[in-house]
This record gives sequence, C-alpha cells and structure tokens, in this order.
Amino acid sequence: MLPTGTIELVDLALREDIGDGDHSALATIPEDARGAARLLVKGDGVLAGVELAREIVQRFDPDLHLRIFLEDGARVRAGDVAFTLMGPARSILTIERLVLNFMQRLSGVATMTDRYVQTVADTGCKVLDTRKTTPGMRALEKWAVRIGGGHNHRSGLFDMIMIKDNHADLCGGISQAIASAHAYMHRTSRTLPIEVETRNMKEVEQVLVTGGVQRIMLDNFTTEQLKTAVDRIGGRYETEASGGITLNTIRSYAETGVDMISVGALTHSVTSLDLSLKAL
Repeated sequence: MLPTGTIELVDLALREDIGDGDHSALATIPEDARGAARLLVKGDGVLAGVELAREIVQRFDPDLHLRIFLEDGARVRAGDVAFTLMGPARSILTIERLVLNFMQRLSGVATMTDRYVQTVADTGCKVLDTRKTTPGMRALEKWAVRIGGGHNHRSGLFDMIMIKDNHADLCGGISQAIASAHAYMHRTSRTLPIEVETRNMKEVEQVLVTGGVQRIMLDNFTTEQLKTAVDRIGGRYETEASGGITLNTIRSYAETGVDMISVGALTHSVTSLDLSLKAL
C-alpha cells in the first residue's frame, strides 16, 4: 500500500516535469499513435516502486495499460523486465522519466537496505532508517526501506520524543530533559514514546537512574563499549546503536546484542538502480 500523500507528490512531480506541455512528444508523435515500452532492469538489486508506477500511469492517462511481471521486493538481475506499458504513445513518452526517476531512487534504497539486512540476518538485530531523507520523499523512501526488509524509525518530529545531545545540553541534563518530556506530555495530553541519545556510560547510567523512557540510543560507541552498555541495560529498555556504522562494520555491532541499528546511509548515500524504459 502506498504511503499517505503519494497522490499529492505525484501530482507535484507531473506539474514540475510537464509544465504547459510535453512539446517534444506533441511535436513529433501523432495524436492517435499508440505504442508499447518495457521497463528493463540494467543492474542487480531489489525492485521498488512498481505500485507507484501503476499509480502514476493510471493518474496521468487511464488509457495506458501496465502489464506487471515483477512486483515490489523482487530480487532482480540485469536483463529482467519488470513490466510492459502499452497505450497512447505520447503518454508513454511523457511519463517515462518520472516513472524512472521514482523507481530508480526507490529501488536504490531497497537494494541498499537489503544488503544491510542480509549482513545481520541471523543476529536478531533490526536495521532502522533515519530522518536523513530527501525532502518531500520521506514517506516513499521509508516505504522502500520496508520493501528492502528494514524497519522505520520515527516518521518525523511529531511521533516520538527523541532527546538528543543538544536537547539534554540545552535543558540542563538528561534527567531534566526526561522530566520535562513527561511534564510536556501531561500538559498537552499526549502519549509518545521517549528515546534518549547517550554518548558514554555515564549518560547511560543517568538514563537508568531516571527511567521513564522506552529506548536508549548508544551513539558512536565502539563495539566493546556497546557490548558493555547493552549488558548493563539488561533488557530493561530497547537499545539502538547509531553513528557511522557501515556495511563493513554492522555485523560486529549487531553481534553485541543491541536490538536495533540505525543507518542514515539507507537513504542519504544511495546509488540508484539502473533502469530504462525502452520502446518495443
């Protein structure tokens, strides 16, 4: 199921690309011409955005017909054909780039996520995304993370109280920040999970003494420090490791017993999957 807000984003993208008309197609293709094209996969990875392509096609021109061979989440190799598109030739040409832009980006996110997830698959550790997303594209990029087997962290600033180092420092300390968070929720009749970022064992101890949170983030800990912190927390709260963890190092972090690892690279350092829409 596509994320909420997808229709509005598609409409915005169509307006951005088409403006007052696709003059290349209007100038060269007869109005009644019909055609067909196929979406060709040119690299190995995990496909994402097929459902979105269907939405774009139906929204732009109901006379276009999509025949799908590979669904979202499919592992693909160069040479695979994801779908064929048939109908008015002008419409095929007009939406070609928009479909590719979305699908290449989202498939890149799903592919990157899958690599991280597979690396820690037998450890029980979840791979999370972050808020380091493309403005306006967050919901779709987080959708692609799920397609790749990952899990979503908070959607935005509104669905979790996340006390980071700057919050704690500006509030007077971790204990004060946690107390202020509870007072705020009571005052505004809200119920939100609280996560606290910690930078060292001293701050972990402050959270354990204060309590009243759901998750402790262990930021920029070495694997040895992380193992010590996870053992000290002892399952009382969810644990999340973060900070510069790469595909080469994530396995060693997952083996410490931490519950989750958040990786900004899932969305901010993605190489798009190579796809093309070729006329038949």
